[in-house]
Amino acid sequence: MPKSYADAGVNVEAGYETVSLIKDMAAGTFDKNVLSGLGSFGGFYALADAANMKEPTLISGTDGVGTKLRIAMVMDKHDTVGIDCVAMCVNDIACHGAKPLFFLDYLAVGKLVPERAAALVKGVSEGCKQAGCALIGGETAEMPGFYAEDDYDMAGFAVGLVDKDKIINGEAIKSGDILIGLQSSGVHSNGFSLVRKVCPITPEGLNTYHERLGETLGEALLRPTRIYVNAVQAAMAAGSIHGIAHITGGGFIENVPRIIPDGLCAEINLGTWEEPPVFALLEEWGELDRTEMYNIFNMGIGLVLAVDPEDASDILSALSEAGETACVIGGIVEGPEKVALK
Repeated sequence: MPKSYADAGVNVEAGYETVSLIKDMAAGTFDKNVLSGLGSFGGFYALADAANMKEPTLISGTDGVGTKLRIAMVMDKHDTVGIDCVAMCVNDIACHGAKPLFFLDYLAVGKLVPERAAALVKGVSEGCKQAGCALIGGETAEMPGFYAEDDYDMAGFAVGLVDKDKIINGEAIKSGDILIGLQSSGVHSNGFSLVRKVCPITPEGLNTYHERLGETLGEALLRPTRIYVNAVQAAMAAGSIHGIAHITGGGFIENVPRIIPDGLCAEINLGTWEEPPVFALLEEWGELDRTEMYNIFNMGIGLVLAVDPEDASDILSALSEAGETACVIGGIVEGPEKVALK
């Protein structure tokens, strides 16, 4: 029988060391509204920005990295998947016009290795900096016997703020609107259950250089999800955005219809953007149907914006100035299907 928590597989001292390692990383994301540091029972955040709003509205989102984490584990590279964790949450709330305020993360491990946990939180901290939000708290749980010793899972939660009359929800989308696509950085954090079936997920396979990729397979797959918060804020300032779809699990076929009103159809003109070469590789190795690819992956487009045609040029310019590669990928027409790939 175990006589201590350590005998049961939980290293309390490792937990203390982990907190010590990540405190400075979190502090590097703080703004004037953060009222507490790590170590409190809760994270405190003042809503000073709400003072200038008529009806301040909080919008929240939660998500995880998913089985992309297995790539990080096999490659023993843990400092980027935290960016994915942040991106999957803040991109969702950015779709509604909200600016992320703060973020909390949850890390569960089979065995707590402080240096590895610190590397994971380093990625979360970097993601928060990219999104302009504060990392005000989180939880690290050591769960021996539940997870394998070298396994872990990571999820997060974000809260953003927007004035009620500026919420973007798709209701304003109309026939004639222009669809603008923002380039993705690659696979992002969706479809990895399939990726792991069709790709050689071994150290040798992931570290193999592929000419068509211009890098190793592991580098292509592990590239972090792009964070679009600043781009969306810039686009909102440049013109009228009627709807935004985050192209995550379910690809175009599931996600675009979520913002399209009944009686309208988003016509997507395939071939109007450059697909990252990793998708052609996945299609070939998995012998996947082309339509199925668009039902699983983002295929090179991370966000789709439905915008007023009169503002399309200004919005494209604003997106470019914000560092995004964006282009017109289609438009809104009348029709019974909410999305059509042309």
